[in-house]
Amino acid sequence: MTDLPESTPESSDDFNLSAEQEMKQRIIEQLELVIDPELGIDIVNLGLVYDVEYRENNVAYVLMTLTTPACPLADVIFDEVDRTVKALAEVDEVKLELSFYPPWQPDRMSRYARIALGFSG
Repeated sequence: MTDLPESTPESSDDFNLSAEQEMKQRIIEQLELVIDPELGIDIVNLGLVYDVEYRENNVAYVLMTLTTPACPLADVIFDEVDRTVKALAEVDEVKLELSFYPPWQPDRMSRYARIALGFSG
């Protein structure tokens, strides 16, 4: 007699994981609408977003950095992240965490961002 696994692909845990992954992708898509006002490129393609999670109680968690700790428009970017992610009906709160570890480097940018900003390589 063989033992069957406790969960099947149709289990609610798998469904919840899939729903969380879908929400994470939707949050990332919203973050692609947030444009760095100095560079004119979205924060995802700039490589400023380190992590995104969709948590209990309709909370979106965003771990991000800035190109420099002295970014003069940080508050503008943070406000836009909050507003844009809250535009999703499933999000009631945005928890934004700022980190400078690892520090942002131009190699974190997407190919699109590097080309748009004139970086080679």
